[in-house]
Amino acid sequence: MENDEEVTGKLYVIATPIGNMEDITLRALRTLTEIEVLASEDTRHTRQIFVRNNIALPPLYFPYHERNEGSAAVRILSLLAEGKQVGLTSNAGYPGISDPGYVIISKAIEQGYQVEVIPGASTVPIALLKSGLSTSSYTFKGFPPRKPGKRGTFIAMERDLPHTMIYFESPHRVGVFLKQAYEVLGNRQAAVCVELTKVFEQVTRGYLSDLAEKFATAKIKGEVAVVIAGNNPKFARDEENDDEDEE
Repeated sequence: MENDEEVTGKLYVIATPIGNMEDITLRALRTLTEIEVLASEDTRHTRQIFVRNNIALPPLYFPYHERNEGSAAVRILSLLAEGKQVGLTSNAGYPGISDPGYVIISKAIEQGYQVEVIPGASTVPIALLKSGLSTSSYTFKGFPPRKPGKRGTFIAMERDLPHTMIYFESPHRVGVFLKQAYEVLGNRQAAVCVELTKVFEQVTRGYLSDLAEKFATAKIKGEVAVVIAGNNPKFARDEENDDEDEE
């Protein structure tokens, strides 16, 4: 195509459902039909969206995941330089939010390309609202470190701050995380959110001590978000008075 005007590619960061496939937006579906290229965390997973909604895959479709993020980012930048409209998706929610995506988003912006975010479902606000804890201010912490020492330091960073905290955690480490959060933060109200928006969605609310005990040996399947109250007496259990009442 001959054109005297400079052709500039655009990167579309497209949010996809975190569980319930009906949560795809009309804008996301329209964008998926218009892009020329799609980079996806798992091409097989994202293909289901196209099949379910009876739309055709873009002409070029390739993986963009944690293991190939560097090389895939270079490929996307090359396509943007050609003026291509490139979509980016992760398996669920927003690319770049505890999923691959940050590298290409930051590089695209750095090189002056347009980046358009197509909003959609996200675990963070859903977990926050389902927890029943304060929504006036909150911080998303993502996945904590696996090693106890680093994890304790990571949790302690928020110990004296008033905002609600939201963490992601592996279903195999939830009990250990809750126990250490109790030891570091004290006995605050919290909520464990499992498989949000899916058929077997489960939200368990209580104090950290009780939740740590409950999930110590629990067998959990699926995605987990843990919401913990900030440093506010309103959301903390007065354990000294509890001990006196027991006597």
